[in-house]
Amino acid sequence: MARLLRSFSILLIRQRRMVPPSALTATRGRRLHSETGSLTRYDESAVSVDWKEKLSPEQYYVTREKGTELPFSGIYLNNTEEGMYHCVCCDAALFSSDKKFNSGTGWPSFWEAHGTEGDDESNTNILRRPDTSLGTLGTEVICKECDAHLGHVFDDGPDPTGQRFCINSISLSFKPS
Repeated sequence: MARLLRSFSILLIRQRRMVPPSALTATRGRRLHSETGSLTRYDESAVSVDWKEKLSPEQYYVTREKGTELPFSGIYLNNTEEGMYHCVCCDAALFSSDKKFNSGTGWPSFWEAHGTEGDDESNTNILRRPDTSLGTLGTEVICKECDAHLGHVFDDGPDPTGQRFCINSISLSFKPS
């Protein structure tokens, strides 16, 4: 079943890539900043990282094209090791394993971002951005350092925060303690 789900995911990724590459590169930097209101600290058009070379096709789809991995398919869903979860694109520390919980939703879930102090997320490497891509108002979670799409956050998590950061495994790398 897992092999079938992974094949289906790869097929979806390939279908979404049928846009000519010239159409994407011509507007990449301008589109990110003028249309989506990027909150990163830099102008992406000035950065020379070629994400398609650095990332696998699946990682690129999720982190740069705001995709989602299939539920229950991620490598970190059932990871119980102690350590830190980092951004797969820029290696920024994002979530600690001691804030991870089993939400039963099919994606790794955390009740707080690394660096949060009370309600203050200014010392974290995540940003929240309004998202209406699914037809309702939601909150996207992105990496503050490189603008990578990580997942979404919901208000149905456990105490003490009541938050559920629902994060794609493929957007993360894990470093054990």
